[in-house]
Amino acid sequence: MSAVDSIRVLVCDDHAPFREGLHALLATSSEVEIVGEAPDGRAAVDKALALQPDVVLMDLTMPGMGGVEATGRVLARCPHIAVLVLTMAEDDESVFAALQAGARGYLLKGARKAEILRAIRAVTDGEAILGAPVAARLAAFIAARPRPAHAFPQLSGRESEILVLLTEQLTNPEIAARLGLSEKTVRNHVSNILTKLQVATRSDAIATARKGGR
Repeated sequence: MSAVDSIRVLVCDDHAPFREGLHALLATSSEVEIVGEAPDGRAAVDKALALQPDVVLMDLTMPGMGGVEATGRVLARCPHIAVLVLTMAEDDESVFAALQAGARGYLLKGARKAEILRAIRAVTDGEAILGAPVAARLAAFIAARPRPAHAFPQLSGRESEILVLLTEQLTNPEIAARLGLSEKTVRNHVSNILTKLQVATRSDAIATARKGGR
């Protein structure tokens, strides 16, 4: 990759030694051109608007304006710029705040050169990328979230499935064909649904289902 089409990067971090080290690390790659540095969020916004880099490497914990706010401000004005977070913060709140602000990637400091370069390329191409530790935390958070309560816990799984099809105005033969059941089995399930929902007709069942969010 020539200097003409190299990826232009702005480095934003409040620790000068880290900026210098990152600069030295990325300078060894012909794919990247460091076009500027910023020691805080406000400077990050100003330089991003002035320099129009392809990628902003953004720390989150900086004095004054933090990285999350800076990310939001940069992207509000220049949505074409890709923000790649590079930080020590790995708590759920920081990760989600940065992603909600529009960051396309999230890496932890300590990531190797190859990982940083791969992430820079990815966000430049419009991809979203998370470092392995962050991805693992995100997966664990999602897995730990309580599942929403069933709207009609008195129904079996099959009955719930058929209730959804009822709301789509499918007839018993159509439901039987969709689920690979006999029409008699579907009729029995429909009868059970009416009994359990304490309604008299299919129309009543559909109305009850829609009130319950089906």
